Amino acid sequence: MARLSRENKAARPARSRRVARAAADRAVAKRRGNDAPYHHGDLHEALLKAAERVLERDGLPGLTLRAVAREAGVSHAAPTHHFGDLTGLLSELAAIGFRQFGVAMAAADASAATPPEKGMASAKAYVAYAQAHPGMYGLMFRSERLDYARPALREASDASFAGLAQGVGASRQEQISSESLSLQQAAAIALAWSLVHGFTMLLLDGRLSKILNLSPEATTVEMLLTAMLRLTASRPPRP
Repeated sequence: MARLSRENKAARPARSRRVARAAADRAVAKRRGNDAPYHHGDLHEALLKAAERVLERDGLPGLTLRAVAREAGVSHAAPTHHFGDLTGLLSELAAIGFRQFGVAMAAADASAATPPEKGMASAKAYVAYAQAHPGMYGLMFRSERLDYARPALREASDASFAGLAQGVGASRQEQISSESLSLQQAAAIALAWSLVHGFTMLLLDGRLSKILNLSPEATTVEMLLTAMLRLTASRPPRP
């Protein structure tokens, strides 16, 4: 019995060492899994995708460098290394939003035949993008949190505005220059943008609920937007 007891005591350190090695192996495997983006050279992209998930889930107040690092499963220093600071990260993320937005608007424009139909399709795509990506949409228009000196954001934002100007030009059946605008062209762009952006912000803030509740039964957001656009389009143009 004493011998058996001594053998059991001798076996305990060996078992402990095996358990410790297994735990260490699991930790190494976990770290390797977390660091996978490093091996593939796409950590920058992985961090941006993680940031978008955090933004849409937790909102802008919850989007911090540490939160993004946790979401991506990497060290807290990784976002700082790639983006410098939170403004840098937000600016790169907003650039992605503007590019996504531009793709959606271009697809809407291509889906319609006539200028009025294109304008209607673009407006609906504008609102639909904001509904699908409310966090990203909100970030895109938070200029105080963004650095427009960063090339990616400046180029994406400029391309988005050019698409808007092109759409307005098509509805007016004229070519709008990207270098300068007449007063009437500037007013037309501002009118179109203000209308759809204002509608979108009211929608996202839940401020259209009362209007919808007072409207005829089964009135949808799209129906309200369509009626509003038609009402605006029916106004005779001013000289």
